[in-house]
Amino acid sequence: MTTTAYAPARTVQRVEIRTAAGWYPVCDLGLLTHGRGVAALLPDGTQAAVFLGRTGDTYAIGNRDPFTGAYVLSRGLLGSAGGRPFVASPLLKQRFDLATGRCLDDEEVAVAAYATRVAEVAA
Repeated sequence: MTTTAYAPARTVQRVEIRTAAGWYPVCDLGLLTHGRGVAALLPDGTQAAVFLGRTGDTYAIGNRDPFTGAYVLSRGLLGSAGGRPFVASPLLKQRFDLATGRCLDDEEVAVAAYATRVAEVAA
């Protein structure tokens, strides 16, 4: 009798953003670092800023700072106000809620906010 041992399939956790066309893979969760963002180019040509929160939640908002027009929100500083996580633009320091995209310093301004999920995929 011959026994064959198979290595278990390796899986990775991948961050995905919901776009108009469906879920879009961005990067492996292990590539995100708490307190730092990454920029992702979406299929429609727009950019998203993707973050890993201190509680392990993932967030994605538009990467374009509406006050300067620069694509820099992924390089902003993370913080929280009233228990809500935000990113402060590295240029003029306006704060954007990571869950809603709403500017905490000017209620008439917002950036796009995207739903995110972490999916298990075969490596």
